[in-house]
Amino acid sequence: MKISTLSIGDELICGQLTDTNAGTIASVLLAEGLRIQRHLTVGDNESDIIGALSDLGRVSDAVIVTGGLGPTADDMTSRAAARATGRRLVINDEARNHVRLMSSKLENLIFCPLSDKQSMIPTKSALIPNPGGTACGFHLMHNGCFMFFMPGVPSEMIVMLRNTVMPFIMERVPHKRVIRTASLNLFGPCEAEIDELLLGIASPERGLTLGICVTFPWMRVTLRAEADNNDAATDLLLPAVRSVRDRLKEYCFSSGDISMDDVVSELFRDRCLTISLAESCSGGLIAKRLTDIPGSSAYFCEGTVTYSNVAKTRLLGVPVELLNSFGAVSSECASAMAKGIRLVSGSDIGLAVTGIAGPDGGSEDKPVGTVFISFAAPDGCWTKRFQFNGNRNDIRTLTAWTALDWMRRYLLKRE
Repeated sequence: MKISTLSIGDELICGQLTDTNAGTIASVLLAEGLRIQRHLTVGDNESDIIGALSDLGRVSDAVIVTGGLGPTADDMTSRAAARATGRRLVINDEARNHVRLMSSKLENLIFCPLSDKQSMIPTKSALIPNPGGTACGFHLMHNGCFMFFMPGVPSEMIVMLRNTVMPFIMERVPHKRVIRTASLNLFGPCEAEIDELLLGIASPERGLTLGICVTFPWMRVTLRAEADNNDAATDLLLPAVRSVRDRLKEYCFSSGDISMDDVVSELFRDRCLTISLAESCSGGLIAKRLTDIPGSSAYFCEGTVTYSNVAKTRLLGVPVELLNSFGAVSSECASAMAKGIRLVSGSDIGLAVTGIAGPDGGSEDKPVGTVFISFAAPDGCWTKRFQFNGNRNDIRTLTAWTALDWMRRYLLKRE
């Protein structure tokens, strides 16, 4: 079945809101072995909506529409749907009763004649119940294409999609395919390098596809296997996942929705080790990421944000002579910070970062983006210099991610 989606709303095409409905619908359909063929977004313009419905209706077996069913003048989806399909727009008694009932439940909302607008439904349509809002949806068939219309409110839409739209579609799918998906998350290499490393794994002719999605500063590799049954899809997917892991090696930090922070936290708990932080250019971002994880008190001792030289000396014991000789942004300072916070806190590991996040403060020898990361552990102290690109926020984000990834790799090697 060829299925398309249409999102309606000026707030979407003007960038005021992010269209999450399209992604949600695509995910729900994919779980049932169905794919979205096309997606369009238009504003609250009647002629644009009519044009989009006509275009998608010609090439689709079903079109799922969200948005534009509200009570205000700029909500014109119902009228556009009626005109696009050659129907009259009439008051639907069931929809009107629903509007009155829901309005009476909403505090400080008084029913008024304007609310009748949400009762206006194209003739020869069936209602889609909306237990969470005033606007009922509706569906109809036009020139062999099923068209479903739902509100744009995500919490209302998802219930209507699962309760009414999906059962209706699944009853009419002649041959259900099984789609299995696996996602691996990685940090470090660029997109082109990943593409080269994974060359030859995808096999579209057999139903195995591979996609790379960049989500700064990490990336996700998604494998999809499509087959006639679950066993065949699994047999296609699992060897491909193993191949991706083997080729990406330590670049891969997790699978599914497990974050870098989750991985590092779990490793600290498993190794029964503790950590303290001395942050300069990252401004406490690493500490925030670690302490966002529930139970972080089991391994996180303390953190300091030491921007000034005075703070580095007073709180971490960094010698004034060292700062005068090498500067605050240096390998020597980063190492002294890591050792200092480890000594002061009594933690197993002391992690320190110092650098120039910009936009000012760089020099020829140490341009903006220069960052030194160091960690002191029972078996030694290591320091690396990095050169990050981007704006201030990008540099701070990359600093935090790189520091956590370095911890992850170190902890993986320890029993």
